[in-house]
Amino acid sequence: MRLQRMITMRRIPVTVFLFSLLFLAPFCHAATDRLTKGQSIKDGETLKSSDENFELGFFSPGNSTSRYVGIRYSNIQDHAVIWVANREKPISGTDGVLRIGEDGNLQVIDGNGSLVWSSKASVASSNATTVRLDITGNLILSSNDSTDDADEAYWQSFNNPTDTYLPNMKVLIGSAEIHVLSSWKSASDPSPGNFTMGVDPRGAPQIVIWEQSRRRWRSGHWNGILFSGVPYMAAFTTYQYGFKVSGESDGKLYLTYNPSDPSELIKFQITWNGFEEQKRWNNSTQAWQVMQSQPSEDCENYNYCGNFGVCTPSGSPRCSCLQGFEPRHPDQWRLGNWSGGCGRRSPLQCQRSSSNGGEDGFKAVRCTKLPDFADKYRATSDDCKKRCENNCSCTAYAYVDAIGCMLWNGDLTDVQNHIQSGNTMHVRLAYSELGDHSSRMATHVIVLIVLAGLAFLAISVWLLWLLRKKLKATSASVSTNHELQVYDLSKSKEYTTDISGPGDLVIEASQVNGPDLPMFNFNYVASATDNFSEENKLGEGGFGLVYKVNILCYTCIRM
Repeated sequence: MRLQRMITMRRIPVTVFLFSLLFLAPFCHAATDRLTKGQSIKDGETLKSSDENFELGFFSPGNSTSRYVGIRYSNIQDHAVIWVANREKPISGTDGVLRIGEDGNLQVIDGNGSLVWSSKASVASSNATTVRLDITGNLILSSNDSTDDADEAYWQSFNNPTDTYLPNMKVLIGSAEIHVLSSWKSASDPSPGNFTMGVDPRGAPQIVIWEQSRRRWRSGHWNGILFSGVPYMAAFTTYQYGFKVSGESDGKLYLTYNPSDPSELIKFQITWNGFEEQKRWNNSTQAWQVMQSQPSEDCENYNYCGNFGVCTPSGSPRCSCLQGFEPRHPDQWRLGNWSGGCGRRSPLQCQRSSSNGGEDGFKAVRCTKLPDFADKYRATSDDCKKRCENNCSCTAYAYVDAIGCMLWNGDLTDVQNHIQSGNTMHVRLAYSELGDHSSRMATHVIVLIVLAGLAFLAISVWLLWLLRKKLKATSASVSTNHELQVYDLSKSKEYTTDISGPGDLVIEASQVNGPDLPMFNFNYVASATDNFSEENKLGEGGFGLVYKVNILCYTCIRM
């Protein structure tokens, strides 16, 4: 009897243990990654991904006391929230429940039993659905037979994101703007805020931030490698690797991001105050590292310089007009308000009342973030130009290898000058603005100046040559005749000591040397002045005595 009693007592713990397993089984799901019908998650319990990187449960953001159901990082110090279910209908108190409802959908129920959120999927079999938190952070609702296949899911959080874009998340590129992400209202309020982020497919896919219905920032067009409007270094370090635009089996195009290192925790987010940020978790600092943030400076703000304006990040001033355009509001422009943009100085050919004035042409503008609202065509570079030439409303065109022919009709919006990158845009201008004729005029002026300078130089050289020649001749003459011109009257036919003789006496004297100043020999002068008598003396100067003969005066130079 005692032995039987001991055996019975030993069996009790086993029975209690088995009973506990059966009774608590529906509540032991907190350590698993999935939830089935009949199970629920109460406030304080969580569902975790198999790698324990992500968890699903109730939380209160910031200094708020309201309760929300969301997905957040689990095994890092900063439990950043990446998805929120009931963001528009928070729960008061801690009596909320997450469950799979009778219709097979995932539901959030408040303490009063009221439905505050539902996945609202078209479920084929309401009795056989499972929700699973994937290692990617994706919450997947599917049939029990396809719980591991996201493509077969009835509903998934990756297709219904809030403010965060994660690796492996696919964004549809449709025929219209797709606002995929929406910001929180504040750091403590996850309800939809003023900013959205998504993909605009026009021209080529580009990421856009909207402030309500107004554009705040855009990445520039996807060229097959990166988004061409993102500043060069940010594009190189952030966008060059990982992003991909590809077609799926459903015939649609999707934008995806896959990091080179899958083990890294990386996320893109539209912040509550309107910035697109890429963050990476730094294990060393145990904090999120911002890899890039847009808009990063004035020129990144959408259309900062207005239509037909160009923003240069390092420029002073920041804004200028495209060639052929001028500020619409000069007074505001001078004050630094460039939002009014620029207008044409000269009308295009098809806008003029007469055909006079020459044909329109195109001016190449290099290294630019191409304007917004482009139309894309399949055409060669030459055909692209012709297509724009033949359409008067075509304002500009660009041919990009990875994109094709891009045309702009109307205003050119949000043009930015990229010193290190960008594409070449060809802007349509009136003939008078092309610069060909003015450059020709400038060339003619330069040629005339050069020719005048050459003529002046030639004349100067010629005159110098003549002067040198004359100096050389004079030098040769002086070197041959070292004395002044002397007339020797002793060789004259009428030589006599009587000065009263014929007046051509000197003229007939023979010139013995020197071409210029005549000089008479001493004997003749002495005879003519009666041996320099006082009676023939006229006076005395600085050079010597001056004597008279009949019609000539002689100066005796003092030596």
